[in-house]
Amino acid sequence: MTKVESSYTPNILLLSTIDCAYPGADWAGQMHMDHYVQAFNLRVPSPAMFPEEFYFYCFEQGFDGILIMSCGAECPYPGAYDRLAKRVDHLYKMMKERNLETDRLRLTAICTVCAQAYVKEIEDMAGNLKTLPPIKKALGDIPQGVN
Repeated sequence: MTKVESSYTPNILLLSTIDCAYPGADWAGQMHMDHYVQAFNLRVPSPAMFPEEFYFYCFEQGFDGILIMSCGAECPYPGAYDRLAKRVDHLYKMMKERNLETDRLRLTAICTVCAQAYVKEIEDMAGNLKTLPPIKKALGDIPQGVN
């Protein structure tokens, strides 16, 4: 699919881990750092707990992109980050099979004091999504419903 700069405002779901990324988000707020306004933060223990269908459901509900902000290798849940990385790789394959751009999903490591990195990741994701069609148009190319 050809990428074209768009003027729409994409909706981004942020999955932020309670132990690392969410404190980074909180720190960005305490520092009064502005970031992209259409980013909706969901605080989670570990994004590894969500099955593949969850991500496709979020796209169907109108999220143009999903940014998984994880603890990375410093995750307090043994093996969770490795499972998450494998799940994201599998999701990329599933997205390609459904003709959905893999740029709509990103995994990144954010630590408790990474306020600038937190804001930068959101801004980068928003910029990338603006080069893609809105998810409602893209969904016309993939089967509806979660199986």
